[in-house]
Amino acid sequence: MTTDSSTASASQVKEKISQIRQLPSALLWIPATVTIALILMTLDYLFNIGWLTFVTGLETQFYYAVVALLLPLVFLLWPMRRSLQECPVPWYDYLLSATTLIVGGYFVYNAVPILERGWAFAAPDLAIYASYAYWLLIIEAARRAGGLPIAIIAGVFSLYPLVADIVPGPIQAFPSTLEETAMYHTMSTESIMGVPLQAFAGLVIGFLVFGVVLQKSGGGKFFINLAFALLGHVRGGPAKVSIFSSGLMGSMSGSVISNVLTTGVLSIPAMRRIGMTRSFAGGVEACASTGGVLMPPVMGATAFVMAMFLDIPYSTIALAAVIPSVLYFLGLFIQIDAYAARNDIKGLPAVELPSLWKTMKEGWYFIFVFALLVWMLLVMQREAIAPFYATALLLVLNQLSKNNRWGWKDVGDTLSSAAKLFAELIAILAGVGMLVGALSMTGLSGTIANDFINIAGGSVPLLLIMGAVTSFVLGIGMTVTAAYIFLAVALAPALIQGGGLDPMAVHMFILYWGMLSFITPPVALGAFAAATVAGARPMATGLQAMRLGSVIYFIPFLFVLNPALIMQGEPLIIVAVFIQAVVGIILFASAMQGYLVVVGRLGYGIVQETIIRSLVLVAGLLLALPGGGMVPLSQLALLSMASAALLPGIILARLCQRHHQRSNSISAV
Repeated sequence: MTTDSSTASASQVKEKISQIRQLPSALLWIPATVTIALILMTLDYLFNIGWLTFVTGLETQFYYAVVALLLPLVFLLWPMRRSLQECPVPWYDYLLSATTLIVGGYFVYNAVPILERGWAFAAPDLAIYASYAYWLLIIEAARRAGGLPIAIIAGVFSLYPLVADIVPGPIQAFPSTLEETAMYHTMSTESIMGVPLQAFAGLVIGFLVFGVVLQKSGGGKFFINLAFALLGHVRGGPAKVSIFSSGLMGSMSGSVISNVLTTGVLSIPAMRRIGMTRSFAGGVEACASTGGVLMPPVMGATAFVMAMFLDIPYSTIALAAVIPSVLYFLGLFIQIDAYAARNDIKGLPAVELPSLWKTMKEGWYFIFVFALLVWMLLVMQREAIAPFYATALLLVLNQLSKNNRWGWKDVGDTLSSAAKLFAELIAILAGVGMLVGALSMTGLSGTIANDFINIAGGSVPLLLIMGAVTSFVLGIGMTVTAAYIFLAVALAPALIQGGGLDPMAVHMFILYWGMLSFITPPVALGAFAAATVAGARPMATGLQAMRLGSVIYFIPFLFVLNPALIMQGEPLIIVAVFIQAVVGIILFASAMQGYLVVVGRLGYGIVQETIIRSLVLVAGLLLALPGGGMVPLSQLALLSMASAALLPGIILARLCQRHHQRSNSISAV
């Protein structure tokens, strides 16, 4: 497979959807140097090497150093307005970048007195002025890198302590002065330097480095070729290839958009060649890439923040995510297979597919590195250092490979790409950190949780629906990580306390519903990126993605109602609930496309299809739903109801098929 037939190259798509400006050649060394410095600092901090104790000797000093190093990049890479993307870096952005570096350096230098003398509550005048400046700079950086919605939400909430006593009753709290608020935001460990940034500095950096190195070393190409070699020839093969390759690549890269641009330039044109529409091909890739970020072992930055919030090993979250991700990809696979069967879409000819032996011979070490990463994450539970070992091994093995060996240009490109990811994420996390800090400073998080409980009247289903809607709405205007952090502080306590739900299930629920914005219009960033690659209409692609990924809308409800689906409970119960959910997902996904394996097409014409597909869909939902507990029906009752819907549906489908065949026979005569 080659990219010759792709409708757009990855680089063209990146230029179209990215707001990052191209730095002049005289400044190209800056992002690469920042990445090197950050990696050295992180290694010194995690491995306790002792080379850079002047910035890593104290935990909070290391956090200040990470922000001070990365935040100035935002003003160089992201212009003040999108229309200025092609323009040179203006003088005021140089000034903002330099100011950010100086102010950040001030906090790094004074990290010890900040901690020992409690500057978060009483600081010298210079520190207070520096806090004002940092406050404003971080909001502007968040606006540039994360978008206006994040800046508005973070900015408004960061000011909340100033007016906490004059707002309406339910969200009223004790007020603070401007000085107190500024000091708390910049010099406490509950705001800018809070849980989100701590997760980034301690866990996320290594995985971002690993993801970038994996892509730049040809990992994406290997996984795509491997998927084509294994699945390219089967019914609807290229679409199933997208699931396989995007799932593997996304699970390690942790980025939906990057995943679409890496795997989509090959899988989407291949789907078009076998007869799939542009919007369907784009929808498949968007759903596969979104699912990849929800699949262990990496799952993106949000999962690491979740581990910090829950105070549990990341490996526990990775294991909990296995069954939900399997169910999601199963639903997507069944829909693709049903679509291909219904429309008689074959796979690609064997002569067009890469050789499995040749593919494995050229890229076997990617699987070896993947296995090392999984082993260190799940068995050794060394999530902080695992990506660095995996990256080191990948770099060594890659240089021994004739096909993917790096030159100096590749090194520079990799370092620059990593710097852009770091800068974008640090701006967003610092901004959202102030939101969390404001809630912590005023105690509003507990008040919001109580308000949610009161509004729901103690009803768990209503609480879950409110949580789903809130997560989705915030996911539209904010990044997934930003939306998750806010909801983990404001909403999760309400679901846990008011609903008596499993804490991990609640946090996973919020994560899943926040991710839906990637495939759900009107935003659907993943679908729109795939539409650009496919040359399709964005809204049509978004609607296809929404349909193809439809199981993700109710899977979170399943594991909240029964935590066995996130590996919480007895092994036998976990297996039983999983099998039941698998059957339910198969029926639901088949009904969405109007074709059930073994049975065949589910009716002909609008009336027949509506009746039969509705019966099969209801049967699937009833089977997937866990009985007992918060569900007022037993497992036996749900099974009986599902059978009562499924059997008539299958019988009607068979009768309609026979009638259709007889009609065709008579017409032929």
